[in-house]
Amino acid sequence: MKNLLFFLLFFNSNLIDKNDLQKIQTFEKAYFASGCFWCVESIYQNLKGVIEVDSGYSGGFVQNPTYYQVISGKTGHAEAIEVVYDPKIIDYKTLVKVFFGSHDPSTLNRQGPDVGTHYRSIAFYNSNNEKEIIQDEIKRLLNKKKYSKIATEVLQFKKFYKAEGYHQDYKKKNPNDLYIMRVSNPRISKFKMDFKEIIK
Repeated sequence: MKNLLFFLLFFNSNLIDKNDLQKIQTFEKAYFASGCFWCVESIYQNLKGVIEVDSGYSGGFVQNPTYYQVISGKTGHAEAIEVVYDPKIIDYKTLVKVFFGSHDPSTLNRQGPDVGTHYRSIAFYNSNNEKEIIQDEIKRLLNKKKYSKIATEVLQFKKFYKAEGYHQDYKKKNPNDLYIMRVSNPRISKFKMDFKEIIK
């Protein structure tokens, strides 16, 4: 009887793990850089279908960079986010629309008061299809004359380095931070108004 009970417990635990694994395998990842990652992380966390968002660094040439190395401008990296999402609920095209609609892609190496190459606008792609989606959105915005120029870099994704722990969920953990209140909150509020139909 003990052996049977062990088998049943072992079988059920394996079954749960396999089901969870199947769910995880249906999730996809997207990568964007559009200014301070404290703000960008919070924007994507508010979207229906987004499972998880991490802040980090991408687009550069230094391995395992630290925050202070990145903000020195000597690593080539930008502050970026990794978005884990369920494509059955939200598609990549919508994530790209949110990317362009929640920051100013016309400014070079700058977002609001934040200046430097580490704050530059980058849309990373993992496939030719994703690249086409990004390029089509840029063409659409230019044709509509939303912007006279777009400075966003369209780069093939290579590597994402997760930022230090204190940067993760920064807005949630530090709601009274002056930067959050003066810079992030107005930007996030505008985003919520513009994309209210897909907010959690």
